[in-house]
Amino acid sequence: MALTSRDSTLRRAERNRIRLRKLANGRPRLSVFRSDKNIYAQVIDDANGVTIASASSLEGGEGRAKGSDVEAAARIGALVAQRAIEKGVKDVVFDRGGYIYHGRVKALADAAREAGLNF
Repeated sequence: MALTSRDSTLRRAERNRIRLRKLANGRPRLSVFRSDKNIYAQVIDDANGVTIASASSLEGGEGRAKGSDVEAAARIGALVAQRAIEKGVKDVVFDRGGYIYHGRVKALADAAREAGLNF
């Protein structure tokens, strides 16, 4: 039986998270969710089950004309990195969530690295 694209994405995401649990060594993970209209990022502490920092393109501010482009993803990556660093988190593992490391996901990751997160 053929899988739907959503099922395939969920399987890739779970496979990725299994690999991340082995590499994490107690580090929180920077999780990305990409929808058609927006992009969301969270720094999650899986050991305690809490979200340390989050950002999304739904938040108001300058340049909020469009939430689904590469520029918005870069803005969100820098914002979530800034918030995580304020909470004392510099080292994370990157959870791309089953999405291909390209386009908006890559722009978010690059901006988070430039803002000071290590992964």
